[in-house]
Amino acid sequence: MSAGEPAFNRPALEQLLGKRFFYAPAFSLYGGVAGLYDYGPPGCALQANVLDMWRKHFVLEEDMLEVDCSIMTPAEVLKTSGHVDRFSDWMCKDLKTGEIFRADHLVENVLEARLDGDKIARNAPVETKADKDEKKKKKAAKVTAVRLEDATVQTYKEILAQIDNYSGPELGELMRTHQIKSPETGNDISEPVVFNLMFASSIGPTGQFPGFLRPETAQGQFLNFKRLLEFNNDRMPFASAQIGRSFRNEISPREGLLRVREFTMAEIEHYVDPAKKDHARFHEVKDYKLNILPASVQLSGKTELLSITVGEAVEKKIIDNQTLGYFLVRIHMFLTKIGINPDRVRFRQHMANEMAHYACDCWDAEIHTSYGWKECVGCADRSAYDLTVHSNKTGEKLVVRERLPEPLVEEKLQLEINKKVFGPRFKKNAKAVEDHLAALDVAALEQCKQAHDSTGSFAVAVNGESFDITKDLISSFEKVSITTHIREFTPNVIEPSFGIGRILYCLMEHVYWTRPEGEARGVLSFPPVVAPTKCLLVPLSTNEAFVPVLSQVSAMLRRSGVSSKVDDSGASIGRRYARNDELGTPFGITVDFQSVQDNTVTLRERDSTKQIRESVDVIVELLKDMCEGKTSWTEVSAKYPAFVSQEVAE
Repeated sequence: MSAGEPAFNRPALEQLLGKRFFYAPAFSLYGGVAGLYDYGPPGCALQANVLDMWRKHFVLEEDMLEVDCSIMTPAEVLKTSGHVDRFSDWMCKDLKTGEIFRADHLVENVLEARLDGDKIARNAPVETKADKDEKKKKKAAKVTAVRLEDATVQTYKEILAQIDNYSGPELGELMRTHQIKSPETGNDISEPVVFNLMFASSIGPTGQFPGFLRPETAQGQFLNFKRLLEFNNDRMPFASAQIGRSFRNEISPREGLLRVREFTMAEIEHYVDPAKKDHARFHEVKDYKLNILPASVQLSGKTELLSITVGEAVEKKIIDNQTLGYFLVRIHMFLTKIGINPDRVRFRQHMANEMAHYACDCWDAEIHTSYGWKECVGCADRSAYDLTVHSNKTGEKLVVRERLPEPLVEEKLQLEINKKVFGPRFKKNAKAVEDHLAALDVAALEQCKQAHDSTGSFAVAVNGESFDITKDLISSFEKVSITTHIREFTPNVIEPSFGIGRILYCLMEHVYWTRPEGEARGVLSFPPVVAPTKCLLVPLSTNEAFVPVLSQVSAMLRRSGVSSKVDDSGASIGRRYARNDELGTPFGITVDFQSVQDNTVTLRERDSTKQIRESVDVIVELLKDMCEGKTSWTEVSAKYPAFVSQEVAE
């Protein structure tokens, strides 16, 4: 925020969003439920337009395969994927009142409050955030002016820089070391415990078929991999995509749409050869600059951003591969296209302890808001984790078979068992031991071969039991020449995952401002392409003479695909425009008595309030082009003369 710029007024924005019914707490007549929200007409339209842009930017431009998979998911699927055991946060509670906290958020809030108190004690400026609502105040730690030792300040800053990297026991140790108590009561806090974030349910009338509401849309895409690969004519690489609802039973929902229990996700699963993670279009984006925060910087206790081209970041292995780098750029392009301020976007790399159980590398697109930096898009390299675990569980091969241009001849160590002896020896365990031997990698086979040659036997552990493999159980154990015509591999997956509700809230913060003149008037400066309604039709008065022209313009806009609404209330034109500035409507058409005579109308642009006057046909065509992003108001206002007064009176 620059000097002289007014502080962001979050309560004013939230009042506007509530008044205009962008969204509101769900079930409010019954007291509401934390973390659940309903979208009103403008919120629905805004979300639909953002998702339409997402489809065009990703699904259409990248030739992705869109699917729509079931929300209700059998427990066995999520057990296999690791979500039942590891999809969790660390929870703690006030030992006297029972109030629940998410452990990392509690540590973060208390230490930030102490640092603010230190700044006050030193008469240093405190970075102000917008006033919090009453519920937020209750959760926040009290700020008390107490000067801290310089070493303590540095320690707190280092902890906050890597707050996402701590395990539950480490968070507990931080609470004890730094005497962190319940913010409101000062009571002791329990040790952090694991809390699974999924909503459990059952499928069918017996209650004996457990299931969950999905915590992500990804698993349905992975389970349909074979069908998608066949649909794509077995060509690699390719991507699937899905937009849909997901559910997470958040410990402490807060900050409006930023942390909720039911939300819309848009996820991409890009399947790539693990040996070739280059991207065919990387050359188009290699010179694109991003602001990034690598894990190494965070682990040093710092948060300084590195501005670097994605090409250089990939070359230096800061970003692991071209495909990951390509999608980071495409994510940034999408966010800026829908109206997010590019100067308030950064990409933060996950540290080891915060990495999802399925990921080998992950970057978050974080957007700066009045609440601080908030993760809105995750871009993870899930390696071959999901396809591998589902294949192992079901026995279905989720692989790609690729014909080699030239046959590959390799010398391989091959172990063949003597089935006549093997079966009777191990009985019911024979199949499991045989499968284990067949799955041994080259290094393990070499170790078994050495033991076999020197001692005449070797041992393997299968399902917690040890089995001795003696010479009489082996027919041959030698290197053989194998010619391969087909290469078989399990694809790796690069996954961009978008939290649509979070993006919408960040967008509304970024485009909100107030007009300085007179009474503060709120404006939402949505780009025309995502604005809920594109155009307001305003008759000069309620005179019946305006009805034919209004009907004509409205019909032409509908045929052109430009959403509009008529405001023919008795309020002044200025008040009617102000109401729609709050809704983010970018354009307004005024029908007056000159319109009745010569079929011309004025076109007003929301942010500048400047107007032009042209024929209805020209105005409708200009609106269509601006709403589709083919031209801009800057170009239009440079081409057509400004309109400053009415030409014909009644």
